[in-house]
Amino acid sequence: MQRLRTFLDNHCKDSDVADIIDGLMVACKDISHRLHLGALAGVLGSAGQENVQGESQKMLDVISNDLIKDCLAAMPCVRGLASEEEPDPVACNPDGDYLVLFDPLDGSSNIDVNVTVGTIFSILKAAPGAAGGDEATYLQKGSKQVAAGYVLYGPSTLLVFSTGEGVHSFTLDPRIGEFVLQREHIQVPAETQEFAINMSNQRFWLPEMQSYVGDLLKGEEGPLGKRYNMRWIASMVAEIHRILTRGGIFMYPFDNRDPAKPGKLRLMYEGNPMSMLIEQAGGKASTAFDDIMEVDPEAIHQRVSVVMGSSAEVEKACSYHK
Repeated sequence: MQRLRTFLDNHCKDSDVADIIDGLMVACKDISHRLHLGALAGVLGSAGQENVQGESQKMLDVISNDLIKDCLAAMPCVRGLASEEEPDPVACNPDGDYLVLFDPLDGSSNIDVNVTVGTIFSILKAAPGAAGGDEATYLQKGSKQVAAGYVLYGPSTLLVFSTGEGVHSFTLDPRIGEFVLQREHIQVPAETQEFAINMSNQRFWLPEMQSYVGDLLKGEEGPLGKRYNMRWIASMVAEIHRILTRGGIFMYPFDNRDPAKPGKLRLMYEGNPMSMLIEQAGGKASTAFDDIMEVDPEAIHQRVSVVMGSSAEVEKACSYHK
């Protein structure tokens, strides 16, 4: 039974990156504990305020954000951090070499109904002399990530991450309070018959996406020649974990409700880290037009359209957009 720290020491080339991942898990164990207590911990319900994107925050959004911020700020190797819940990046330790971006509680609308949520993180190398509180310091392509991962809070609490040499998963053993190795070098099946998309937005999609999903729904009689099942959990962590477990395609495409927002998901906090995991596991991640991790970020809270999962199915979806 290999514990997380032992695995990191044996497989992570940079001890600072190992320290960041290991240290982040202290905060994530606390979040997991509060989630499992639910109403008993007084963490359910709305916080009565909005985040920088104008979304209503849950109480545990705020609590999780503070727990992770405090954890990262105490690490000498972290120069700065950026959170989906914060309007601006936060400078930490000027001598640190790394930047950490995170979504403290993805899918938080599910908290009050006891459905899976998660924490997503991305680690970047800071340029020499760059300030940890300067937004420009963080505007790096996803291909520059040195590590990425998520913690899934479900029936069991799981850590899934990559440092650029495959994707590995760990399960939190509550008996010892440690993450232990579950799966190494996860691979996503190239083919799938399962897709995940919010069908209520169909009328707002580009015609190309409408055409692709329409063909999915035609099943064996349609041009794709097979029957597909649809899944939708409204938690990106849960959707991507299902794909890493058994394959599939997850889509949150561009829609025309607000042309200033080319998607719902955030490039830096969700699109890039999940793309790294999917690609490290042999899948593909695209905006439907370009590789997500090659998008040049222009703002810390920039949004992006997302099509990711089993490689053959992602290629098929993108072929409708060429």
